[in-house]
Amino acid sequence: MAGGREKRQGRERRHRRVRKRIVGSAQRPRLSVFRSARHIYAQIIDDEQGKTLAAASTQSREIREQTKASNKTAAAKLVGELLAAKAMAARVDQVVFDRGGYKFHGRVKALATGVRERGLKF
Repeated sequence: MAGGREKRQGRERRHRRVRKRIVGSAQRPRLSVFRSARHIYAQIIDDEQGKTLAAASTQSREIREQTKASNKTAAAKLVGELLAAKAMAARVDQVVFDRGGYKFHGRVKALATGVRERGLKF
């Protein structure tokens, strides 16, 4: 069984390999996901300008109160819904999904489902 350091290094290696091909542009920015043991963070990034267009996490003021009674997967879906709403306000309707080297499963999948349900395409 891989220890904490080896597991993190494997994820970082996968993420670097994927980032060689996935680049966000002004027309189609990158939706980047980071997952910690307790929280999940997502940003929509225009890599050409190096700017974050929208961001949301389980630590966001809008989500913190709603997630106290729910589990982490439900909280991730709420983060996705909030991020999609912020993206639509920033006039972003299409993104390229960067799962950050994580499996498309559990909280990462729930976040993607929340984003898609609010109308963001990827």
